[in-house]
Amino acid sequence: MADGLIGKNASAPRRGPRGRQPSETDRAAVSAVLAGIASRRDMLIEHLHALQDRHGGLRAGHLVALAEALRLAPVEVFEVASFYHHFEMLEDAAPAPLTIRVCDSLPCQLAGGGALLDALSAAPPPGTRVVVAPCMGACHRAPACAMGHDLVECATPAAVAAAVRGGPPALPSPPGLDAYLARGGYAALRAVRDADDAGREAILATLEAASLRGLGGAGFPTSRKWRLVLSQPGPRHVVVNADEGEPGTFKDRYCLETEPHRVLEGMLIAAHAVGAEACWIYLRDEYPHLRHALRREIAALDGAGIAGLPIHLRRGAGAYICGEETALLESLEGRRGYPRHKPPFPGEHGLFGRPTLIHNVETLWFLPEILGEPDGAARFAERGRRGRQGLRFFSVSGRVRNPGEKLAPAGVTARELIEEFSGGMIEGHRLAAYLPGGASGGILPASMADLPLDFGTLDAVGCFVGSGAVVILSDQDDLVEAARNLVRFFRDESCGQCTPCRVGTAKADALLRAPRWDRALLEELAAAMADGSICGLGQAAMNPVRSLLRHMPEAVP
Repeated sequence: MADGLIGKNASAPRRGPRGRQPSETDRAAVSAVLAGIASRRDMLIEHLHALQDRHGGLRAGHLVALAEALRLAPVEVFEVASFYHHFEMLEDAAPAPLTIRVCDSLPCQLAGGGALLDALSAAPPPGTRVVVAPCMGACHRAPACAMGHDLVECATPAAVAAAVRGGPPALPSPPGLDAYLARGGYAALRAVRDADDAGREAILATLEAASLRGLGGAGFPTSRKWRLVLSQPGPRHVVVNADEGEPGTFKDRYCLETEPHRVLEGMLIAAHAVGAEACWIYLRDEYPHLRHALRREIAALDGAGIAGLPIHLRRGAGAYICGEETALLESLEGRRGYPRHKPPFPGEHGLFGRPTLIHNVETLWFLPEILGEPDGAARFAERGRRGRQGLRFFSVSGRVRNPGEKLAPAGVTARELIEEFSGGMIEGHRLAAYLPGGASGGILPASMADLPLDFGTLDAVGCFVGSGAVVILSDQDDLVEAARNLVRFFRDESCGQCTPCRVGTAKADALLRAPRWDRALLEELAAAMADGSICGLGQAAMNPVRSLLRHMPEAVP
């Protein structure tokens, strides 16, 4: 009976491979796009960009053909394509020829981004569609939108319509290699390369004397990070984190627009010091003008014989979480940007399992000055205020007359940034509060505007300086709406890997929309997210809410 039952229900032998198979048309389309791009797993995101750039989006048949070409399971390609905001799956009907993305981050909202979105949505320019998008790194020229990925700054409906007709305004082209060499560029790199092993130890001692830290947000001492990487067997890598995406942050953009070779020189100095075999630059996709410029200047370095090792430029795809160093490594390897558990740390087990030195753009910017000038370390360190050491860039946006990137002493206060560096408050606005460290750094009242801004100086008040994004709020701004905006950002940008962050940010957003806040429940939720989340996104997502409850309870409904 058993044999008869098995025979009766058994299916016919399979006549072909399992799953959906690509058509010859799909194979031909993928082959045409991928010509010249290495067929490796770590190039998957570059392949997806190439397909989308050619076809205006990603089609299921193309993804199956891509999986076949890369010898991957289709699910591996689909899961990556669906993770990043800038990849769009196309159904049978193609979208409008041009997508206009309107930024809804806090600085843009303060500058009228909501009204811009409403106007464009009500009357989109012909041949376009309008969608909401997160921060684009144009907080100082808000409100901002993007045509495709090309920025339109200080945007109005009329300016956007004109850009649709005639193309977006051209952004300035960064200076090239010849101009940098004429100013004495790469002298510090030559000196470092000429040094022996004793010279390497002197370099590390110089960094310690300068008190240079990682300036992406964590503030880990640079010399200690280099020593950790050096303590591990080679081969080693250097990775440049240029994927800034936190609302209010645009310092990487400033550094790469004004002096890209200073950043590249710092990168090559670091690579030589730790004995790296290759450098990798991970650049956010919102900066296409910088991607084109960096590609050109890297080729110039190779042509001049200065690089001395491979420099790989990789393109992000619109995921804030990839600013977290281990999520960035996952993305560079062609996967979803899921943060890794630590330890091991990237200095021990990083890109492709090798020891990896990861640095923010700003940290690299300061290396040629510190290592290439007489007494560079001492001169750098002594420029701080209130006992702090060094300089740093502060991205100032919001209700000030002259927003922008400000090179200021570590230990400067928010009030000094407003009055000394930003021309004061906009006429008719009075300082009410400020974000000392971007979306995740919390919100402090005007009464605390004289606190020094540096690593560790704000711990006692539950905030931090992070990447140095200072957003100024006035008495005409709704602090509760500001907190809601920031929490929505974290809800949308949570990678979804861990439950405390994935569920917690969604729950927080729902609780904040209530007419009266359940303060006890919000505090309990914030504690659970801080204790249980894998990375800093979930751990810090509730900082804006917690700081309002602690320092400005009268503003909370």
